[in-house]
Amino acid sequence: MTNGTQIIRRGTPAFVRANIAFFLSAFAIFASLYSVQPLLPILAAEFGLDAGTSSLALSSTTATLALALLLASWVSDRLGRRTLMVWAILLTAALGLVLPFAPNWSALLIIRTLMGLTLSGLPAVAMVYLAEEMDPEALGFSMGLYIGGTAIGGMAGRLLSGILADLIGWRPALMVLGAAIALAALVVVLLLPAPHNSRRSRIALRELAALVRLQFRDPGLPWLFASAFLLMGSFVTLYNYVGFRLALPPFALSHAAISAIFVVYLLGSFSSAWAGGLAQRLGRRRVYWTLVLVMTLGVFLTLVPSTPVIILGLAIATTGYFAAHGIASAWVARRASVGRAQASAIYLFSYYLGSSVLGTLGGYAWVAWDWNGVLLVSGGAAAAALFVGLHLTRLAPLPSEQPVPAAPSGA
Repeated sequence: MTNGTQIIRRGTPAFVRANIAFFLSAFAIFASLYSVQPLLPILAAEFGLDAGTSSLALSSTTATLALALLLASWVSDRLGRRTLMVWAILLTAALGLVLPFAPNWSALLIIRTLMGLTLSGLPAVAMVYLAEEMDPEALGFSMGLYIGGTAIGGMAGRLLSGILADLIGWRPALMVLGAAIALAALVVVLLLPAPHNSRRSRIALRELAALVRLQFRDPGLPWLFASAFLLMGSFVTLYNYVGFRLALPPFALSHAAISAIFVVYLLGSFSSAWAGGLAQRLGRRRVYWTLVLVMTLGVFLTLVPSTPVIILGLAIATTGYFAAHGIASAWVARRASVGRAQASAIYLFSYYLGSSVLGTLGGYAWVAWDWNGVLLVSGGAAAAALFVGLHLTRLAPLPSEQPVPAAPSGA
């Protein structure tokens, strides 16, 4: 729907405002989502829980988020993209400010579960908004920048809450992080441009189900949904258990040193923005599978029993993962000519489902076969995603998906 006269073009004030707003919204959403991950041992001690029960502080949010994504896309078609995104980020920020005051474990769990509902409102429609409002030549960069914001937000949420909890306690740490997220939310509300190319659609739930089924008739979208499941599952499995490995001999790293590894998420921020422009010039089919191959090589590089090599493997896998995820996200939004919000929601549902299923499976594999078991799950999923990427090279492009011609030499 970006063939109208009010699309957002590269270099315009609206382009700058939109990109700042989407970067900050991604930062706020994913910092909120992952802020409790480094606090799980502290929460277990605080409320007298075992490790499995304390993990519900994170898993209850991600589970609710995954289930709410399709409903969020339906709400966005009725209320409008910007309205849903604004309310989603404001309510998420409000819950984040309330979270440090939870008097007991049940209250904390209820707040985190509600946060899963509010979090779903932005990622379910962010890609759709960009695909509808951005000029096609600017879409790759903007989508990549948004994915980069998710990387920095996920990293900052983990690092800030974990470091500050050691210094001032977990409740003040969440207060500081919640205040930063609230400030980012206010900036998003002020800067996010009103959409001009989307239409409200008061579809019934039966029509919603039909739109969901329609996405699986496209020859490319089901493969992209599968890639979301495999890529996220592989990536989360890798990071979930690398800390267990590095804490044991011969590495024996401290908890602080292991936590610092999340700094490599910065590579994801840069790679996703860079890869979006590269795919725009060379075509998604040529670039996507190459980036999945990069991720796969990084995963298997962690097999080498050397701390520097393991960190290098994590850096390479992170670079390939975020770049490939950014391209796949934009690809879904471009291919879904009908039910674009539903297609994006299915992609994200698959994304979080992969995190849950393969991430848990990787834990059982670690117990049974140590790091070889983790690589069986993570590396196997990455290899399967590579197969999907190679299959997509044979996918016939849509008329609007032709690669942008390269600029003349010296331009």
